[in-house]
Amino acid sequence: MNTRNPLRLLAVLFGLAILTAPVFGQSPNASGASLALTGAVIYASPAAEPIVDGVIVIRDGKIAAVGPRASVEVPPNVETLDCSGLTIAAGFWNSHVHFMERKWADAANTPADELGVQLQAMLTRYGYTSVFDTGSVWENTRRLRDRIESGEVPGPRIRSTGEILTPRGGLPPELVANVLGFVGFPFPEIADEAEAAAAAKRLLDEGADGIKLYARTFSPPIASLSQSVMKAAVTEAHGRGKLVFAHPTNREGLLASVRGGVDVLVHTTPQSDRWDETVLTAMKQQDVALIPTLKLWKYELRHDRISDQERFANAGIGQLRDWVAAGGTVLFGTDVGYMGDYDPSDEYTLMAEAGMDFRRILATLTTVPAERFGESERLGRIAAGLAADLVVLEGNPAKDVGAFAAVRYTIRGGRVIYQKGD
Repeated sequence: MNTRNPLRLLAVLFGLAILTAPVFGQSPNASGASLALTGAVIYASPAAEPIVDGVIVIRDGKIAAVGPRASVEVPPNVETLDCSGLTIAAGFWNSHVHFMERKWADAANTPADELGVQLQAMLTRYGYTSVFDTGSVWENTRRLRDRIESGEVPGPRIRSTGEILTPRGGLPPELVANVLGFVGFPFPEIADEAEAAAAAKRLLDEGADGIKLYARTFSPPIASLSQSVMKAAVTEAHGRGKLVFAHPTNREGLLASVRGGVDVLVHTTPQSDRWDETVLTAMKQQDVALIPTLKLWKYELRHDRISDQERFANAGIGQLRDWVAAGGTVLFGTDVGYMGDYDPSDEYTLMAEAGMDFRRILATLTTVPAERFGESERLGRIAAGLAADLVVLEGNPAKDVGAFAAVRYTIRGGRVIYQKGD
């Protein structure tokens, strides 16, 4: 079926809406619908050679078959999307987001359509089928996740650390949060090992998927968490099989975080200039993953001189370049929800500038987070039996990494949750 004809495309999409509409109370990938995507260049994994003129068959929210058109038969009476000229990869992860803007407050009662529009603007229109929220009101984010998982609201899979554990006396004033447009909420303040362990325990008891630590605040009053305090929170989390994220801010905060046993650094530290061998060796020995957030640095200095913006941004790019050269693990994340500019195009360009080719960038979006977060048997690749989380791109990122942001369809569990033109 040629879905490039506008009238036929509307008919197909209307059919998809019916076929993939979730049963109330079930998850989006429990609808039992079948779908085939044909004619695309398919990257089944970052390491695999592309499948040209490929076919993916989806059944009951999972991938039933994938391969060249000559070897994969499309079952009769299955709705088909013609993806000729397009590129398909596994659904993307954004491993650093926040649901702390005021628009997310009262997620339990916000109309479903409104939540869907907000999720699309921030996440699903860019191919994100899984996200890790690294700081928000946990109870509110849990309600948002529940509504997505019920099938009421189309959205990504959400993991969350809940509230960020912060050094005592280092919180931004409520007025600043209000000016920035954030939900006002108390970050748990910790000053010693007992408080750190208790705060981590409380969040994990409430169902949080990990812990986030603010190693050192970025503006006055400057306050820091010691290595031993962070270690106490890490011990509690690791005892339950949960990961710990850290906002390092500078070299000292980074080393305290790494030596305290954290698993993921959520930023580079452009305040610190180049990372020396001491830093790189400590990170490698602890096997930490890094979320670079390169676009964030110009955003943070957007009111400053261009020369200051360039210096700050280039420091972060250099740190990522050295980390990649050292063989370090990288996760893709943009800090959207704190950063109000949701478009990830610049992040892909800056990662390429730091020496990452499209396969490495694709890995940060797919296989690396799936492995780091314990989902590699279900997500991160396109293979029979795995969840049908897919992103259909209008270009080929092998030729231009900017194509990672040019999304035609986002599919989660076999359900189209975003299509360009909505």
